[in-house]
Formats: sequence, C-alpha cells, structure tokens
Amino acid sequence: GQAAVVVLAPDGGIRALVGGRSYADSQFNRAVKAHRQPGSAFKHVVYLTALERGATPDTIVEDAPITTGGWSPKNDTGRYLGTTTMRHALAHSINTVAVRLLLDAGADKVAATARRLGMTSALKTNASLALGTSEVSLLDLTRAYGAFANGGFVNAPYAVRRIRTGGGKVLFQRLPARSAAAIPRRSVAAMNDMLSEAVASGTARRAALSGHAVAGKTGTTQDFRDAWFLGYTAHLTAGVWVG
Repeated sequence: GQAAVVVLAPDGGIRALVGGRSYADSQFNRAVKAHRQPGSAFKHVVYLTALERGATPDTIVEDAPITTGGWSPKNDTGRYLGTTTMRHALAHSINTVAVRLLLDAGADKVAATARRLGMTSALKTNASLALGTSEVSLLDLTRAYGAFANGGFVNAPYAVRRIRTGGGKVLFQRLPARSAAAIPRRSVAAMNDMLSEAVASGTARRAALSGHAVAGKTGTTQDFRDAWFLGYTAHLTAGVWVG
C-alpha cells in the first residue's frame, strides 16, 4: 500500500505535502501526479451544484432504488430510507441521492462546478460521476475543499512565498491572490453545515478534533483500493489518500 497527504493554508500555501511512504523506495509523487477515483469524496461537487439550483441542507430527497442507462447504483448499507434531508444524505454518503441530484442537474453542470472549484482532471460526464468514478489528483481535490474553508475563494496552491539573496535583496515576492469568490457565501455556509454533520454524526466521525470545528468527507472505491478523507478547520485544509 501507499499513501499521500496535502495540507493547505486558506490562501493556497502548501504547508505539507507527502508523495508516498518512502522517497528512497519511490520518487513518484502521489499527492500531485497520481490520478485516482475519489469515490464519495467527490459528492461535495454534486451537492454544491444542487444548492446553487435552489436546494438547501433541509431539502427532502428520495433514497430509493434507481436505474439509469442500465446501471443501478446501490447504497453501501444495502438499505434505503425512503425520504431524508440533503444534510443527512451527504453526512451518511447515500449513493442513490447523489445520483438523483446529478441527474436532476445534469452531469455537464456538475463537471462545470468541479472546474469552478479548481479541479483540472478530465471528468466523464455520465451518471457514475456522482460517485466519483472519474480520476483526480489529491492536490486538486484538496484545493476544491479549501474553497469551503475560506469563504468561497478558489486559490491556486503555491510553495514559494519569497526569494531573497544572502544580502536580503528580494528577488521574488508572491502577491496575494485577488479574485472574486467562485461560490456564493450562502452556498458555502450550506456546504459547511452539511460537511460538519459528516464529521459530527456521519461517515467521518473519526476525523473529529477536540476544540476545533471540523468539516469533511470520506471516500472509498471498490474493494477499498482507494480510501480518502478531505477535511478542514478555519485554519487548514487537508487531504489524505491511502490505497
């Protein structure tokens, strides 16, 4: 098995980046270069798209068997609730709800939301996109969650803040990013609400930190070949991949 980690400051500054278990054994940087299926860790894009079409965390959604194009996605529990709220569905990672929300909005709209969040990987615009079947990099996915942590701004990750000579002359100074928010504040607040619930009572309970408000989302792929957690506090956004 292998693992990778990315930790970003609100302005996109890279605070930590681990590309694998051992650089001596493998110089391949899995945090940046590896593209893997994110599974349910991609659902934040689907839910954000639904919010921007008028939904709220309390909107009632249907958790029931669904078939589209000959494909019938199943919930991990094998059970169906009938109706529930969007907040509960995201916190407990209900697959049928995510697929319904994508079909209602359109896969193209969901892919466009991912682009707005700074994700650059190629995305297949079919129904299974809702369950994270298109491969992405850990750095891209962490950046996308960072937008919820900093009020809706999508900031490019960076590693170099300043370059000076030995005598103190500044050769390079990074200028602060100045751009309009990519996500309306109302949508940011709603996503923070739902992703906080995932940590408080949902699939990400083990990511809770004493004394800190934490929000985030887990993701897994078939046979647990990939396991993800993307989460944030007011100070840092972190992404972890193991697989």
